[in-house]
Amino acid sequence: MTSSSVTGQGAGQGAGQGDGTLADQAYRAISDRLVTLQIRPGEPINDERIATELGFGRTPVREALKRLEHERLIVAYPRRGTFATEVQIADLGHISEVRRQLEPLAAGLAAQRAGAADRAALDRLLARLADISDSGTDLIRLDMTLHRAIYAATRNPYLEDTLIRYDNLATRIWCLFLDRLPGLAGHVHEHGPLLRAVIEGDAEKAVALAQGHVEGFEAAVRSVI
Repeated sequence: MTSSSVTGQGAGQGAGQGDGTLADQAYRAISDRLVTLQIRPGEPINDERIATELGFGRTPVREALKRLEHERLIVAYPRRGTFATEVQIADLGHISEVRRQLEPLAAGLAAQRAGAADRAALDRLLARLADISDSGTDLIRLDMTLHRAIYAATRNPYLEDTLIRYDNLATRIWCLFLDRLPGLAGHVHEHGPLLRAVIEGDAEKAVALAQGHVEGFEAAVRSVI
């Protein structure tokens, strides 16, 4: 799908997160489509076209693209233009090394630090998880939202930003093999016990569940490459 598809709200927005600046809104909208491969790896990115389709000026779109370049979702070449980065399967190991350490840390901290509003938001996500269809796109976007809600509950913006970046990269790999990976619904529904552990303040259980979730993701992808 071409960059003409970059319309609508970015689904990666965390529970309860405000709209933010125009650059934030543009970032979420474009990021969502890069992560879910609606903008395909290697596809050219035209900032003027995207600005027109999103209904923003070129300045917020350019600010968003700078952020996306820093996060390795796009790459700019002198005299050639800007492109969605290729998905490098060799990066799976590097990404997983980071996530194996930081996802359990985030889950444990969220269980310890989540306030009443965080727990209410996680409760709502549990209800959504129970009602979600088996649609691949819906499940992927819910998966992203669940992760971001846990990251937000850590009350550590640096950890949150880092994990969003690595979750985006991992999700791109996941989407690349989506038609070959069985058990998508089961992978997403694994979040149910994890969310309950965070809501109940059981840090030890949350850590173990997050560790298993990351390891299961890596194993599933490696089984089809």
